[in-house]
Amino acid sequence: MFFTYLLTFLRTRHHLGLEILALRQQLAVLKRKHPRPRLNNCDRLFWLALRSFWSRWASALVIVKPETVIGWHRAGFRLYWRLRSRGGGRKVSADVFEIVRHMARENPCWGAPRIHGELLKLGFQISERTVSRYLARRVPRSGDAADKWRAFLSNHREAIAALDFFTVPTVTFRLLYCFFLIDHGRRKILHFNVTAHPTAEWVIQQLREAFPGSPRHRYVILDRDTKFSREVLDFLDSSGIKPVRTSVRSPWQNGTAERWVETARRDCFDHVIALNEMHVRRLAREFIAYYHLDRTHDSLGKDTPNCRPIQAKPDGAELISLPRIGGLHHRYTWQVAA
Repeated sequence: MFFTYLLTFLRTRHHLGLEILALRQQLAVLKRKHPRPRLNNCDRLFWLALRSFWSRWASALVIVKPETVIGWHRAGFRLYWRLRSRGGGRKVSADVFEIVRHMARENPCWGAPRIHGELLKLGFQISERTVSRYLARRVPRSGDAADKWRAFLSNHREAIAALDFFTVPTVTFRLLYCFFLIDHGRRKILHFNVTAHPTAEWVIQQLREAFPGSPRHRYVILDRDTKFSREVLDFLDSSGIKPVRTSVRSPWQNGTAERWVETARRDCFDHVIALNEMHVRRLAREFIAYYHLDRTHDSLGKDTPNCRPIQAKPDGAELISLPRIGGLHHRYTWQVAA
């Protein structure tokens, strides 16, 4: 074989051209007889290697199309990274995935972060990425402005509170206005109340109840709603709290309060029909108790506002679910079989 290659280099260009012509004619005859020749892995590797250092490889290719060789290269690329992604990971038992599916089935509005937080509280060592493979993927919403605002709040959150309103329709098509005050440090709800006729005097009374003594918060973030009039701002100033009003049409500047409104609606009020103010207060009490004691939060490192402890699985224990808010959500814990 070596001498054959050596003789090829010693021949003249005229003889090489005739030999190439003869070989191409024979390949054409074989191709008519066998239109789809069978190639093994060595043949594929040869053309992949030839493609990497010879720019005119496609002009000499007769037996298959150039697109076929490119497809081989892409398939090898996908196979390489598939093997890389599988190697080195920690194996997770099938029981954990069954628990993930169980939580997703009982809580349709939960995503991978919420389920991952529950698994951490149950003592499982599993990554959020592994959990997300068994759930529908969601595109995260983020931006430079939001990241900067989040960094600012994280540096001052212990001294910041926020307040806002959101509406809840009743069965008789009335609108009830829900007022709340939330702490930035641990995302705790400091005060909640409902009214059908919100006024500045009513808001001031709610602030008196929320801050009965010397407040530990130095700032309160609020928007430019007309209900937060000059009297409300003067009351906050006299209480030693500096009101910080957001810009016009900039709800992201009060992101903690806006996020809690979305959570309250998605996890509670969008699933029920409110009857009256008393009914909304009762639902809010149940939801806030679940929010403080059971619900894990991304911003708190998958912990709850009241610091829910981690429960390692005891020997012989089985997983049980405790319904919350009439079965809308659940808390999971271990129970030793009797």
